Amino acid sequence: MSLDDLYRKVIMDHSQKPRNRGRIEEGAVSVDLNNPTCGDRISIQMVVDEGKIREAKFLGEGCSISMASASMMTEAVKGLTLDEALHLVDLFSRMMQGGEVDPEAFPLEDIEALQGVAKFPARIKCATLAWKALEKGAKESAEKG
Repeated sequence: MSLDDLYRKVIMDHSQKPRNRGRIEEGAVSVDLNNPTCGDRISIQMVVDEGKIREAKFLGEGCSISMASASMMTEAVKGLTLDEALHLVDLFSRMMQGGEVDPEAFPLEDIEALQGVAKFPARIKCATLAWKALEKGAKESAEKG
């Protein structure tokens, strides 16, 4: 199996069996974003306690890349501080722009599977939508203290 095939398999797994799909009803920061270009919509909820993301969930509709990325992102950020989560957003953004990023920097190995999306500029917004929502929510939470 080639690396590209393995990456496709990981993306499809997260898309077809998303982790943390659902809504946090109480005490969560909620951010809704959409990508009108391709119709992806995402709603991210996070419970932030003492500066740490204790829980993260998402709901949304969109392509397999968008949904897989949201699944991976919610898995990766649980237990991170807001600063650590914002650092991950920065790393992910650089990876999507084709920059060199050490895959070991991500707490979830599956995120590396999205690296190939950088070769398809039209799909980068799909992969980054959930991460943009995370960034917005983390910044709002940090401002509230």
